[in-house]
Amino acid sequence: MALTNRSPRGVFVPALTPFTADLAVDRARFLAHCAWLLEQGANGLAVFGTTSEANSLSNNERMQLLDHLIHHGIAANVLMPGTGCCALPDTVALTRHAMEHGAFGVLLLPPFYYKNVSDDGVFAAIAEVVQRVADSRLRIYLYHIPAMAGVGFSLPVIERLLKAFPGVVVGIKDSSGDWNNTAAMLKAFPGFEVFPGSETYLLDALRLGGTGCISATANINVAATRRLIDGWTSPTADDLQAQLTAVRAAIQKYPLVSANKAILAQAHAEPGWNVVRPPLGALSAEATAELMRALAALQFSLPSTSQQAMAPA
Repeated sequence: MALTNRSPRGVFVPALTPFTADLAVDRARFLAHCAWLLEQGANGLAVFGTTSEANSLSNNERMQLLDHLIHHGIAANVLMPGTGCCALPDTVALTRHAMEHGAFGVLLLPPFYYKNVSDDGVFAAIAEVVQRVADSRLRIYLYHIPAMAGVGFSLPVIERLLKAFPGVVVGIKDSSGDWNNTAAMLKAFPGFEVFPGSETYLLDALRLGGTGCISATANINVAATRRLIDGWTSPTADDLQAQLTAVRAAIQKYPLVSANKAILAQAHAEPGWNVVRPPLGALSAEATAELMRALAALQFSLPSTSQQAMAPA
């Protein structure tokens, strides 16, 4: 099934959501971080994904944060907000809001509370969103993360969705962690925009026609990820991939949200970055020290950033 790509290859970052000490969303720090990610080379922002602690945010918080980014100059057409919720009306409301604000597309989890649902059920859930949003601008990127959601998108479901909603269901983030699954998607659906959920598989995916990646660790390594995407046919591509893989391996020994926040907190001397909403917990001081030593051994350091100057609240 041949499709037409609607976006360039690139790195879309599931931007971390910072919180204040009382667990309120820190809108200024969020805006500054998003602006810095784009400054460092992100092609887009997949806000409100797993790394964004999206399922610890209310619908109102997600919509207000999206409004805040756009109001303060983040272009809507680089935003791919996560809108998938357990409840269909919530998913529809978030998706409609994103489209009304000109978002590039939405990253859509399947409903994820009920386990062992059938392929028919998964198809019906996405079909209802498409039909209820009823917006010609709608572009859906499926979010396949079965280890967290307990529900995923099989190849037969993807094929059904592509046939039923051509030009609407246009891509997928594959966070299965299984390269064979990613490769199968790339081979089965040429032109379907497949983003591995880890930069570990980035070069292999690009060589099979992949679109780029949507990676948690791009929050701290976006510039290097972009270099590989821009130079994936160059003689240095394998070396660039090896460097990305080593950094990712060091970080993913720890919970990814807390580890990424700990790196930003250390690099910017901004302890507020360590705050996560329960039930998640901050990385311990001992684990943070171990992580920073591992990154130093890889000669990794965060680029100097302009995000220290806080953006308007």
